[in-house]
Amino acid sequence: MSSLSVVSPATHSVRQRVSAEEWEVRVKLAAAYRLAALFRWTDHIYTHFSARVPGPDEHFLINAFGLLFDEITASNLVKVDVDGTIIDDPLGLGINQAGYVIHSAIHRARHDLKAVLHTHTRDGAAVSAQRDGLLPLSQHALAYYSRVAYHNYEGVALDLEEQERLVANLGESNILILRNHGLLTGGVSVEHAFRELHGLERACNIQIAAQAGGNGDLLYAPPAAIAKVHEQSKRFSDGLGEGIQRHWDALIRQLDREGRDYQE
Repeated sequence: MSSLSVVSPATHSVRQRVSAEEWEVRVKLAAAYRLAALFRWTDHIYTHFSARVPGPDEHFLINAFGLLFDEITASNLVKVDVDGTIIDDPLGLGINQAGYVIHSAIHRARHDLKAVLHTHTRDGAAVSAQRDGLLPLSQHALAYYSRVAYHNYEGVALDLEEQERLVANLGESNILILRNHGLLTGGVSVEHAFRELHGLERACNIQIAAQAGGNGDLLYAPPAAIAKVHEQSKRFSDGLGEGIQRHWDALIRQLDREGRDYQE
């Protein structure tokens, strides 16, 4: 590859200097990055996933700024605290400031969310640019329609003063559409956050495809069906159902067929 290497002497010792619990989270977060690359959810080097480090400290893991998602490994993730202090940066690349602003705000305010995933996909950004946002057009969308929150666009998220409004808009939800920007999901685990993002991205794909059909009015799901699916989707929306783990296990089998170097 180019002059930038995703491996440095420091990355080789990361596993030895962190707890087993942190290493497990690192591997899962690295897998989430690689899956996003596999599904073409990336925006080159400009989006970010994070996960809280187990333990009493207010630390979280996020990608090194400059790496592509398919270059992320368990060892080259950066550990940072909610005040922005870099705790461990094996490659010395630092982190994306917008990533810090968004992720630190949520990790500081919402201790129940152990992972936060943010994308700028074509269809996710397209839905975020629509006045009515996510529409009740598909079964996928109905799983989110009643619980999605919205945050108005304020420019590139570089200002710390935006954090208060971001958190207020998120409220008690774990699904946020950042208007004119993209999608964000949180979860009680990496597996949960990814399941939420996977379904939300699919809902946006379907919405944009339906709107592109041009064959008359769109058919919205009736209110009774919206309410019913809202209740039915609770089996995975709280992150506790066995379906979350089955979904993740299938994703890992799919990813591992591409290679397992994310675990390094």
